[in-house]
Amino acid sequence: MILFLEQLVNGISLGSLYALFGIGFGLVFATLGILNAAHGVYASWAAILGYFSVEYFGVPFPVAVAIGVLGGGLIAIVVDQIGFQPLRGRKSGMLGALITSIAFLIILDSLAGMATNHQSWAFPSDSFPSGMVDFGAIQVPQMQIIIILSTLICGGGIYLLIQKTRIGAAMRAVGWNAEAAALSGVNPRIIILLTAFLAGATSGLAGVLGGAATSNVSYMLGEGLLLKGFAAVVVGGFDDVRGTVIAGILLGISEVFVAQYLSTTYRDGFTYILLLTFLVARPRGLFGSRDFVRA
Repeated sequence: MILFLEQLVNGISLGSLYALFGIGFGLVFATLGILNAAHGVYASWAAILGYFSVEYFGVPFPVAVAIGVLGGGLIAIVVDQIGFQPLRGRKSGMLGALITSIAFLIILDSLAGMATNHQSWAFPSDSFPSGMVDFGAIQVPQMQIIIILSTLICGGGIYLLIQKTRIGAAMRAVGWNAEAAALSGVNPRIIILLTAFLAGATSGLAGVLGGAATSNVSYMLGEGLLLKGFAAVVVGGFDDVRGTVIAGILLGISEVFVAQYLSTTYRDGFTYILLLTFLVARPRGLFGSRDFVRA
């Protein structure tokens, strides 16, 4: 029973990372109509920036997290304005944006590899909360608790932002029709910049927290999150933050239990099967709205 509870917490923590990463991925797709393959690199760069901040400047871990989040958001804005904004002006379709995002993936991935000398690093053990919290029968690492709380806070905050505020209404309006939104007084350019920043920032948060929790800061970090985050968005629904969070957590729990009670061989295979099943049978996901159309 103790093993079951420990693995359940491990699964929730792992799934929270997928969900946190997937929130930004879905936000960009639902609002800007971009399937951004470069989204994973934001997480890699955020983790690298956080690591540099701690290792070379000795900043506290919360400051390193803030630097990573800010860095991820700013990189996302730069990519959007250099790569995607010209395509919007020419009204290019999703294919053009996808190809452009792949180009940025290759460029930023290569730069991240150069910055890390293609090595995997780890935050110093005394630089982040690495203790255990006693919950009676089990002990839970502090970083797992931080990851879970961060996902719930970010997921809840972005959901309230989108659903309950004028800014969120403007984001939904731009996602539906940018020209019509502009006629009603919305500035699409500001909304696009805000959306890109939020997407990069949430990806960056997942990168820094994941890099610290797994002792893996490398240019490959984002690639590991990309497929799982995409799966969380597909299963949960592209236009529903709640669905992405729930699906991401369920995906993490499933992966951990498959690895524990079946075999680690089937761990990623389960994700592929689940992803293909939803793409074919229920492309709008578990919680996506019926009238959501992209493609």
